[in-house]
Amino acid sequence: MTDATLVERLLNDRTHYIEFNSDPGLTGPAFPADRLLPSARHLSNHAKHAVVALAGLGAPDETIEAYYRDYTTLTPYGYPLEPARTSRGAITEDTWEQWIGARSHYADYCAFFDRRERELGLDALLRRYVPPLLPGWVGAFTHATIHLGWALDAGNRWMTIEGLAYLAFSAVSCHPERATPAPEHTGERPVDSLLRVAGEWERDPEGLRKWAETLIADTSPGATAGIHPELAGLQYRIARVLGEGHPLIDRTPPWTEEDPGAAWDRLYYAVTLLYLAMPGDFIALHLITSLHAMEQIASRLPAEQQREAVRSYWRGILCVLFSRAEFPDRTRLAALHARFADSFDDGTDPAHAEEWERTIARAIGQIEEHNPKLVYVLRRVWRRTGHHTLYRVAAGHFTPTPQALKSK
Repeated sequence: MTDATLVERLLNDRTHYIEFNSDPGLTGPAFPADRLLPSARHLSNHAKHAVVALAGLGAPDETIEAYYRDYTTLTPYGYPLEPARTSRGAITEDTWEQWIGARSHYADYCAFFDRRERELGLDALLRRYVPPLLPGWVGAFTHATIHLGWALDAGNRWMTIEGLAYLAFSAVSCHPERATPAPEHTGERPVDSLLRVAGEWERDPEGLRKWAETLIADTSPGATAGIHPELAGLQYRIARVLGEGHPLIDRTPPWTEEDPGAAWDRLYYAVTLLYLAMPGDFIALHLITSLHAMEQIASRLPAEQQREAVRSYWRGILCVLFSRAEFPDRTRLAALHARFADSFDDGTDPAHAEEWERTIARAIGQIEEHNPKLVYVLRRVWRRTGHHTLYRVAAGHFTPTPQALKSK
């Protein structure tokens, strides 16, 4: 059984910065700046996410500690972490919104939220500061949201402070002010909305692909205004689509206004179906682990803010998918939906228990920490949805560490 004291100690660690390769001057002689790929700048420190997932899967203490030690020595991407930075005390109640999304003052945000939590308590802190940050949840390719949501799942105060600070630091808005109701889509569930958007791509693949590619290729000052100049690769592409929007993204289906509890379960089904349509896809996997995070965050908010979290999540994942200049095949999605919609496992079948044990053992042994996170989330959802087969099947599809992010 995992030692809670060990987990707390690792999650309370303040030794390392929240990102690495954020400052080429800190890479050191073994990792000179000219070895940094543009797509490998501003990578998120995942070490604590792995601790939460491994502990949740019941990994032995020595496995968790060894993973943390190895990751914080040299990440699976082949780059070292950066040392923590010192707060200069620059963030106050009057100025905290001034630096949202500026990718600066992370340590100052940590100090500010640390102080405010001691004054307000954690629940009041979240209700006060999360709502203004929710629209920016896709920043840092969802990792700030993951850091905060997984911290809340683990019940760790300091990691929660870090997550809030990272949200403020990295926010890129999905522009809720552009959202307009789409009553013509009444009766849809998230999977229906996903199939509808996939159908639009299927009807006009060249037109939508050209739209996305032209948008992303336009680096003129007017086009890139408001995008942080250091963003590159996937983070830049997502920021560009977030900034521009599209009618398929901004027309908000009515289910986003309904009971958030039902919406989360239905969103899990839709994004896991999406993952099975692209098994092992690194980007699609993040839609699952960030959904778990958003659900954890929203559960601490009033009902209307929970609905806003649902709306922000839906717009955000569409922007992520559009940023690829392609979309999952509707025919494949529909076939998977037909196969899994009404398929449930017998929760008492020892064969399924044995399969989960094998999958968990594989996940715990992975260097790529996204895989234990995937298994941790999908096993939880499998249990709470009456053992929906979809989640057991999807949990077995692991992702490799992207070559594009690895050091040469």
